[in-house]
Amino acid sequence: MRADVQQVADGAYLVHGSNTNWVILTEGDAVTLVDTGYPGDREQLLASLAELGSSPEAVEAVLITHAHNDHLGSAEYLRGGYGMPVYLHEAEVPHARREFLHQVSVGTVVKNGWRPGVLPWAVHAIRSGGTAHVPVASPQAFPAPGALDLPGRPVPVHTPGHTDGHSAFHLPDRGVLISGDALVSGHPTSRAKGPQLLPDMFHHERPRAVASLDVLATLEADLLLPGHGPVHRGPVREAVLQARERAL
Repeated sequence: MRADVQQVADGAYLVHGSNTNWVILTEGDAVTLVDTGYPGDREQLLASLAELGSSPEAVEAVLITHAHNDHLGSAEYLRGGYGMPVYLHEAEVPHARREFLHQVSVGTVVKNGWRPGVLPWAVHAIRSGGTAHVPVASPQAFPAPGALDLPGRPVPVHTPGHTDGHSAFHLPDRGVLISGDALVSGHPTSRAKGPQLLPDMFHHERPRAVASLDVLATLEADLLLPGHGPVHRGPVREAVLQARERAL
């Protein structure tokens, strides 16, 4: 299956999987992979690396914005099969091990089934492994504060609310923000286009998710690579203002 790979900056690629995105950062032959899509996206994930002339063996680490199945899907496959570390915020490490699950429940989805797009999204999510049990056996907390010593030099930014340990990744030298689900530009269950928060049912603590927008607004970047939706170009602070207005 061919992957939809879009180069958005030097050494930065946004890949659209099935209703979710991941990011590939390159420096020479070395790669950092940010998120991994649904379990059912694995073929596309591997194809996206191959399209860039790369492979799992070149991935130095997998960074996970948060441990929902549509972002964590192939993390354990890569860790167990190829030996690269899987890094998350320390508060998200037990979530990745599945000591608990902060994810929208089937009951909540059913209650919201009348909303446009929810039922088709839910069917797709289930078929793609959205309810599968995909824990990471040995996830690790980010090894040190500040920029990680990995291709792209990504800087983790704690943005709780969607989950307790959700993290975005800032690439100040490239003017890029990988926002995960803290700030998106679209979703199958949303009629809105452009910068926005995900619908309320997806957030573990919506007030904290709204508050985390203030953290993102302080970052200098003009390319937003979200966990869902297309790349957004323009100052991140302006994208945050749009999302805040829609969240009122």
